[in-house]
Amino acid sequence: MSAVLAGAQQAGAAVTESDFLDDLPVVLSASRLSQPVSEAPVAVTVIDQEMIHASGFRDIPDLLRLVPGFSVAYTRDNTWAAGYHGLGDAFSRRFQVLVDGRSIYSPHYGAVNWTDLPLSIDDIERIEVVRGPDAAIYGANAFAAVINIITKTAAQVPGEFVSLQVGEQGMRGATVRHGGGDGALRYRLTASTQQRDRFERDITNKVADGAGDNGQYYESSKTSFLNGRMDWQLSANSDAMAQFGLSQGDWNAGRSVVSPTAILEPQQQDARAMYLQLAYHKVESARREWRLQVYYAQNRFDANAQADLTALGIGVVNVDQYLLQTRSNIELQVNEQWRPNLRGVWGGEVRQETVTSPQNYNSGRQWSGELARVFGNLEWRPHERVLLQGGAMLEHHYFTGIDISPRVAANFTLTPGHVIRLGISRAYRSPTFFEEKGNQVYVLQSGTVADVVTVPSDGLAPERVLSREIAYVGFWRPARLEMDVRLFQDKIDDFIGQDKHDFDPSDDGGIRPNEFKYANIGSARSHGGELQLRWRPVYALDLSAHYSRVFLEAHFGGTGIYNVINFNKDVPVSAPRNTWGLLASYRLDHGWEASMGVWRSDAMKWLSEGDLTAAYNRMDLRVARRWKWQGRDIEASVVGQSLFGNYQEFRDTNIFSRRVYGSLSLGW
Repeated sequence: MSAVLAGAQQAGAAVTESDFLDDLPVVLSASRLSQPVSEAPVAVTVIDQEMIHASGFRDIPDLLRLVPGFSVAYTRDNTWAAGYHGLGDAFSRRFQVLVDGRSIYSPHYGAVNWTDLPLSIDDIERIEVVRGPDAAIYGANAFAAVINIITKTAAQVPGEFVSLQVGEQGMRGATVRHGGGDGALRYRLTASTQQRDRFERDITNKVADGAGDNGQYYESSKTSFLNGRMDWQLSANSDAMAQFGLSQGDWNAGRSVVSPTAILEPQQQDARAMYLQLAYHKVESARREWRLQVYYAQNRFDANAQADLTALGIGVVNVDQYLLQTRSNIELQVNEQWRPNLRGVWGGEVRQETVTSPQNYNSGRQWSGELARVFGNLEWRPHERVLLQGGAMLEHHYFTGIDISPRVAANFTLTPGHVIRLGISRAYRSPTFFEEKGNQVYVLQSGTVADVVTVPSDGLAPERVLSREIAYVGFWRPARLEMDVRLFQDKIDDFIGQDKHDFDPSDDGGIRPNEFKYANIGSARSHGGELQLRWRPVYALDLSAHYSRVFLEAHFGGTGIYNVINFNKDVPVSAPRNTWGLLASYRLDHGWEASMGVWRSDAMKWLSEGDLTAAYNRMDLRVARRWKWQGRDIEASVVGQSLFGNYQEFRDTNIFSRRVYGSLSLGW
């Protein structure tokens, strides 16, 4: 592959159909080098447009259900939870999530703000999921996995496109896109509005805790956004890209249950997000190219309420969930080919992050921090059947100082198309602003403190993971079958969690007078295996499947009998022992297409604010037809979700029910 094509793909340019049908997929995220998945130093799952289409999913986090080892759930307050091999909580803070190289996790909680992300699922080219630590390439937060979303270039979507959805549970969606320009300069603009009512509202028989939380639960949202992208071919060997996005969310969340914790949850929520991203790519020669990227992102969340707890002898409590967070970033990446069998990538990054939230930090001040990192990765082929890779990230974080995240891997080709990979890596996760500085305080209308929920930590060490794997990647060309089998062992130390003090679990009334503090409270060990395959024996049939089995154990290192019982009890069941999934699509005559997705997960416990959720089976079906009418490409589809029946997501009160929606799209 030429340096020019490799650089263009790094910037998110088009990948041809042959990349996915003629051989193993080419991936960009594992090492920042363009390489087939069999030569990547770590396991990678590619979710391409065909899989996105066949799934019928309209929310981006749902697509992670197609990846082995992942657990996905909608939580509340318009957030999503995701876990990989366990340790999943309401904030998904152990992932690095990128959109065209732009990091989108929150510096406040570490969460990913999926719901107000100004991105349409129709604009996604593909998603590459690195399954395992990748801090040697992406630094802090590339702790459990990396999710790299690559969007379509302006040249890929010329003309007009309209997509409409309507269905049960308040499902409404409308997306309009225009692609224009010609020659060296092309652009696209996308506007969308999406409405959801996630779960059954009336809960009359809460499973886990009896009837104490019966009532109405509100999880509905309406989010509108506008984004745009411009791709400019400046010369034969240089190009530029510019993107922007704006979103506005009008959300409803909370519950009508009469208890102090419920009353303190504002139901009306306002969310806004924006970003601006610029990138310049230059090919200096067949041996060297580089890319410079800068971006700025801002997320604002506002939800206010007053809770009258006078009857409990407390008074009127002001609830102010205002949160403003920003990220400014500049990054340089240089790809070099020194010899035919030796190439590498190196670069650096400087970032500033800020957070302002008076209630969460007991102060109106703006918290800010700067981090700097440099990285390098080498790929050496000493023999036609041996590929060696090594790299490291040197990072200075504003809370934890200097860390080094190394990785080495060796790929051995047994026969053409069949590869064994051995790898070992070290990764860190630095604490978020709330974990380090959080001081959540509720204040009475009079100005006096009603309750202190969290206090700042005493200085946290970063979480550390040592990950080992052995894997097989195979491609049977006559059968058009791809397979990836992976055995892993992860050792996590200095796990960051909440230490609870003076907590009486029998006390259910009033505002609890205990304080919480984040601390390095323990360690965890996980091991197991996972399998994924993609089978496309004929043009009409496309089948992907995956399975994972995870064993997880924990050792508490903090204080307090209540803490040790809960940590040692909850962490081992935060990963379902067995999960599997299957997505199959079949193209029929006259433009008809049918697809089916089936997923199974054992019972699991979501950490932090989650519950022990029961095992579930889920089946989705999709029937669609495509045709042309007066020069327009039209597709109509009907999607049925959760056809096996209701199941629980994240909490036992989050009941995802059987539902149906229809979709119509036009392109010209």
